[in-house]
Amino acid sequence: MDVLDCLANLSNDEVFTSPAVVNRMLDTLPEALWSDPNAKFLDPFTKSGVFLREIAKRLMKGLATVIPDPQERLDHILGQQLYGIAITQLTALMARRTLYCSKDTTELAHCLTGIFAQQGNPDGNIYFAPCEHTFVKGKCSYCGATEREFGTEQRSALEQHAYLFIHNKNPYKEMQFDVIIGNPPYQMSDGSGGSSDSAVPIYNKFVEQAIMLNPRYLCMIIPSKWMVGGRGLKKFRENMVENKKIKILYDFENSKDCFPGQNLDGGVCYFLLDREYKGKTDYIFRSNEGEEIKSKRFLKNNYFEYIIRNNRVLSIIEESSSEESFSKIVSQVRPYGIRGFLFNTPERYPNSNLSFKPFEKALKIYGVKGIKGGAKRIIGYISRDIVTNGFDSIDKYKLFFTTSYSTNAINPPEIIKAQPNEICTETFLLVGPFDTEKEQLNCLKYMNTKFFKFLLYLGKGTMHVTKSVFGLIPLQDFDEEWTDEKLYRKYGLTAEEIAYIEKMVRPME
Repeated sequence: MDVLDCLANLSNDEVFTSPAVVNRMLDTLPEALWSDPNAKFLDPFTKSGVFLREIAKRLMKGLATVIPDPQERLDHILGQQLYGIAITQLTALMARRTLYCSKDTTELAHCLTGIFAQQGNPDGNIYFAPCEHTFVKGKCSYCGATEREFGTEQRSALEQHAYLFIHNKNPYKEMQFDVIIGNPPYQMSDGSGGSSDSAVPIYNKFVEQAIMLNPRYLCMIIPSKWMVGGRGLKKFRENMVENKKIKILYDFENSKDCFPGQNLDGGVCYFLLDREYKGKTDYIFRSNEGEEIKSKRFLKNNYFEYIIRNNRVLSIIEESSSEESFSKIVSQVRPYGIRGFLFNTPERYPNSNLSFKPFEKALKIYGVKGIKGGAKRIIGYISRDIVTNGFDSIDKYKLFFTTSYSTNAINPPEIIKAQPNEICTETFLLVGPFDTEKEQLNCLKYMNTKFFKFLLYLGKGTMHVTKSVFGLIPLQDFDEEWTDEKLYRKYGLTAEEIAYIEKMVRPME
């Protein structure tokens, strides 16, 4: 067994990559690289050193005829072709031990090469130096880390997690690399003390920095959340879908297909960006059910801002995309301007007069109480005075839809049927409003169809629900009822398409 298969992750931003996954990524690179003695490789966020080790193994085979002497060949590969930047002091030592068989490359008794000892260089080509964040108004100007969480005083004697590659401290920035490859840190805590759901993604910054170095090939494994949403990832997504140099993209709906011990919301992907290529992407999507769907297409589509990950659904989307989007009747966040903490910390709303019994001129309000995992829906009554948005819907019929549920769930939590004088906290989105109860009930029935849930699932991709998630769903006339059979006929779905929807959306228990 390979010891690098047994490593536990050090923290939620340091996910180790198995040798098997590394080799699948290396397989996307041209075979000719392994016999090129001038090719240079950089892992700019090395952790275990597995990427560099597996590259070294391939170069040792590929250069056998170019440099026949094994030790001379190894010296050349380790000294002239492989480079890394560690993300912490610990991972620097680990990576050197993996690649050179010694954490100190001047220790000739253990190190695989003597070239670094001749230079008096104990680190080899795996660089690490302490780095501090550059805080401007409480946030790092490079990575967005908060001073409250990562300030010098708070992190005294601890790793700063100020990664050199994205903090303008790249020691190899003057070098030209043929390949930049690796698995970057994924996120930074936002200092809120909340769950990882509120953490700030940073993997996009590593991708952007690597692209700026203009390597011949760029290959990275990152969360797939950028394709379908993600905090602060809109610009990154726009740039990626417009980038026609992405030659290959493997997309796993279930992150455990690459990281058995990890559950990454939205899945995980790895891609190959080829500087000399321009065209469609070879897209390989692996569903939760293990089905592998291959297509060759541009990442950008004509239907909504997110990437359509499963190519099998394109025909269904095409048939239902000519009408207005259901998102037109879905609110933005905080439909009434009331935060989700109302029931947990009511003192932050001193003028709400929050009560669990009705009182004169009170509004009934839906929210949740408790923390993540143990939060429960709750109903209270408040004064109308604290409402700051959505005044035109207060006295009408509407539906409330949760803003968060499991990524892999096709059936969403129960939709709340709200009456006039009923509102909600930001825990829900508002659907509507409707002038009549008949319209409200017909919309609710539509939202409970398999057709609706299927298109919602395609637009969701992460646990968070926003207005844009409903972008693929066509809006209907709610003066009439809607059933799956009626919708299938309206959009002319084939028997195969209907069977796929029916298979995907299982009836709720």
